[in-house]
Amino acid sequence: MTTVEAFGCLPDGQSVRRITLANKGLTARILTYGATVQDLRLEGHEHPLVLGSPHLAPYLGPLIYAGSLVGRFSNRIAGGRFALGEQTFQLDRNEHGRHCLHGGRAGAGQTNWTIESVAADHAILSHELEDGHMGFPGHLRVEASFALIAGPALKIVIVARSDAPTPVSFAHHGYFNLDGAPTIADHLLWVDAQDVLVTDADNIATGATEPVTSAGLDFRKARRIGQQFLDHNFCLTAQRRARSKAAWLFSPRSRLAMTVETTEPGLQVYGGDHFPEAGLRGLDGRLYGPRAGIALETQAWPDAVNHAHFPDAILRPDQSYEHEVIYGFSTCETGDPNLGKPFG
Repeated sequence: MTTVEAFGCLPDGQSVRRITLANKGLTARILTYGATVQDLRLEGHEHPLVLGSPHLAPYLGPLIYAGSLVGRFSNRIAGGRFALGEQTFQLDRNEHGRHCLHGGRAGAGQTNWTIESVAADHAILSHELEDGHMGFPGHLRVEASFALIAGPALKIVIVARSDAPTPVSFAHHGYFNLDGAPTIADHLLWVDAQDVLVTDADNIATGATEPVTSAGLDFRKARRIGQQFLDHNFCLTAQRRARSKAAWLFSPRSRLAMTVETTEPGLQVYGGDHFPEAGLRGLDGRLYGPRAGIALETQAWPDAVNHAHFPDAILRPDQSYEHEVIYGFSTCETGDPNLGKPFG
């Protein structure tokens, strides 16, 4: 049953709402705060498929970004600065006081969205970012549609328009765990990428790419994640494209697989190493320690605005930004990513 209910209040008094959708064996709960997927469940599996909290407060602190739509530009912009034509823009430097991360300290993932419509199997949220918000040019209007479709799958479509040229790259920042184990170490991962971005000590793109083979990040054959550190942009394509299969995640323990399909040229794979050893209390009372979940964020290449040879990430007034990502679920007897089928 579709419901819309209160989910607490923000410090400024704004009310946060939670939408519950159910269809095709999936149940998704979505917050207006950050357009956040707060919970995701599959019939026949007791554990949640994502990391989340039953309370609002953790999303304002230790669970920042978990499940939210980050933007207007996801990932990092070096020095919080970029140029468009003859004009240079200084952005909010919310990471280490040096760089802009996920659109700044009040990016879209940390603000309250508006409910446009709700049905049994889908909901549409909208948000407006004013010209100059976090230093970015252009008044940007964005709509995000969350739909539960045959597969079963969660389909997210993000559409944005701007009245001036501006960098745009939204990303769903959900952390997935397909078996409820304390870590995702035993999950198998497959990524359809031959190269990754080279980054510096601040995880800022240098402008160079490196083959996944020499970087030790070759997931073109599904393999166990183990203890490998993951916080890398995998270069899927040289430009945005029709929706294609980008990644596949599998738990031998639950026999549950997740296929990721997207239109975007980049996939940031992050292993959740920042969660504290003592753990954060989450859904069903679970403790989230380091590597409790893995983020598979479809997006533009990080810092694309400062590298002309990266896929173009500037939205212009005569264009529409349309980002599509589908997280589809199935059960598998073998760890073979080729068994997955395209979704809706």
